Amino acid sequence: MEPAGAGPRRAREPLRDLRGALRAVLARVREGEPGEAREPFEPPRFWDALGQTFKATSQEATKLSLAFSRPPLPSAEDCQKLSEDVQNAILAVATVYYSLPKGQGTTLRKMVRDATTEVVEGMIQLTETILNTPLESLSQEQLISTGSVWEACEQASNLPRDNQAAVVSALAACLGVVKDALEEMEHALVEGRDPYSDIMEDEELGFRGNRDTYWSEADRKLLGPCMGLMKASKACLKKVLGVVKAHGKADSSEQIAQLDDLADIANEISPSVDELALSMYPPMNQLAVRLNAAKLASVLKKVLEITKTSHVCPPSEEGWVQFLTGAVDHNMDKIKNFTQGYLADLLCRI
Repeated sequence: MEPAGAGPRRAREPLRDLRGALRAVLARVREGEPGEAREPFEPPRFWDALGQTFKATSQEATKLSLAFSRPPLPSAEDCQKLSEDVQNAILAVATVYYSLPKGQGTTLRKMVRDATTEVVEGMIQLTETILNTPLESLSQEQLISTGSVWEACEQASNLPRDNQAAVVSALAACLGVVKDALEEMEHALVEGRDPYSDIMEDEELGFRGNRDTYWSEADRKLLGPCMGLMKASKACLKKVLGVVKAHGKADSSEQIAQLDDLADIANEISPSVDELALSMYPPMNQLAVRLNAAKLASVLKKVLEITKTSHVCPPSEEGWVQFLTGAVDHNMDKIKNFTQGYLADLLCRI
């Protein structure tokens, strides 16, 4: 005679196997690379297949969740069938992702891979939630996990359809981050507030002196060209986004590669802006500010250079590229001048 609970535990055994299989698929999607297609790539066919597989996965998630939402629980055989259907749906999603050739663009491929990864991760989470949920009830966690799979599967309809659209999306995301960083710094300057006001005073460290919470006169002079660099970052991304929208094409391998180069270097702007912004808060280390400003300036000039030599920049657009290059140099020269005395003083102490 079986011990109490042995039947339900055995019925859910296929779910443990399913979890292992899904984790293996996830690892392959994350680490693997799609190969070049043997047949000509047909975008409508690919996007239709991706949408169908995402839809089928959403339906399998619903069936799996409902089966374990109330008694009677599925038999071992039914659970095995449910697990196989889920696994087949996920394998179909991964297979379609792998049919997207490298030649369609790394930016587009990354977005499709991220969407695929999110679907697989959501299904793993749902499977784990069911395994950890008491058998008698439908938990809030199970509802949330099911909803997460649905949301992940709905992404297929919102994905960009070619590398030009993918790069537009990537640049817009970078621009949003830079705008937020710039606004935050502008508020800090206007309000003159203590950026560390939310940190409680430490009994052992004692009071934080003015040097830790306010900018000196020399610091404030340096803040001007630093803000100028941050504004140039925003303007650069805004302009590049505009020309990619207006002139960007994904008709040839050269055009696709140029768009990827732009997206890759533009992706370095927001972390560089963040690093500069963090070093600008008091207590300011002028050497760190200068180094971070130089890094940002280098990234911006590279973005402008790549833009100028690509198909997205016809002669009519070269004026603003030259203007922004000059603005970056102008602000960087000011930062060098304002920090020269600090560096000279630092060298004297060594």
